[in-house]
Amino acid sequence: MTWDNNLDMGYGLLNNEGQGVRKSDDRIEFSSKYGRKASGKWYYSGMVSFKTQFADGYDYPNDSTVISSFLAPAYITASLGMDYKPGDNFTLFLSPLTSKMTIVTEAELATGFGLEPGKKFRGEFGGYLKMAFKTPVVTNVDLLTKLDLFSNYLDKPQNVDVNWEVLITMKINQYISANINTHLIYDDNIRLMDDDGVKRPKIQFKEVFGLGFSYKF
Repeated sequence: MTWDNNLDMGYGLLNNEGQGVRKSDDRIEFSSKYGRKASGKWYYSGMVSFKTQFADGYDYPNDSTVISSFLAPAYITASLGMDYKPGDNFTLFLSPLTSKMTIVTEAELATGFGLEPGKKFRGEFGGYLKMAFKTPVVTNVDLLTKLDLFSNYLDKPQNVDVNWEVLITMKINQYISANINTHLIYDDNIRLMDDDGVKRPKIQFKEVFGLGFSYKF
């Protein structure tokens, strides 16, 4: 039997000259995966996950128009499938039976997340892949990558939702560490304003470099 639980929470602010204070990170992500051994490194598994954010997001440079908030949106995913776990550093979860629910508690924000005007809920059914891999690259440099893919069987299954993170951590000395983090998101249901004033699905990409104090007990 295996039971894996993961909670990621992050909130950050940046003060850029000429732009003022803006969010650099804002997320609450929880997942729980339970498995029973099938054969070798394969497990019959079920997983539930929940994602949302802490605070309001704005349509910058307009900091008076709210485009997201706590539970607007929120994503709940429930999956049944097979999990391949050859060791502690790699896991691959494949689910042909996945229910994805999008919740937007603020009805006026519904259309921005693919819901019909005034609606607060949308359900999808499809296939899901979740992969996580971590490994040392060289001495004192570690790599962690996580990839989520979802295809909605009922509506444009070829337009796969992507959530891909890469984290590289580097230990400079006993107290100083650095990290590079990239995050790529694509969801065909989320429409972002283009330069011509038309909302279209787009790739969202973030890259962050951090330098800080680290001490291991």
